[in-house]
This record gives sequence, structure tokens and C-alpha cells, in this order.
Amino acid sequence: MPLEMRPDCERCGTDLPAEAPGAFICSFECTFCAECADALDDRCPNCGGELMDRPTRAKALQAKYPSSTERKFRG
Repeated sequence: MPLEMRPDCERCGTDLPAEAPGAFICSFECTFCAECADALDDRCPNCGGELMDRPTRAKALQAKYPSSTERKFRG
């Protein structure tokens, strides 16, 4: 099963396109931008798991494997 590729940072709401680098995820796919991951000392505030670089998804594969459109930022 492919990653959800959530579209935004849960902490600040920054857009995180699936094809762009700069997103960080934990094992539950909680998603944060690089700035927020750094501010969180690379620890997920939801589960305490380690935040790691999220891989990118090639644009050519996004039609077959679309990224999530559900935004998680609660501002």
C-alpha cells in the first residue's frame, strides 16, 4: 500500500506536494514540514515517534497513485 502523501504540515499548514522534497513523517504518517520537524527535534508530537524524510512521488505515478487531499492542519 503506498503512502498517503498528506498535503500539508500538521503544525503550520504549509503545503507539502507529493513530488517535492521537504516533508517529514513518522511511522503513522503524521506529516510535518522541515522547519516544524526541526523545531520538534525530529519527534512526532502525536505519537513520540521519529520523524524521517518522506520520499517523493514522481508526477508520472500520481494519476495511478494519487496523494491524499485531506488536510490535517487544525490552525
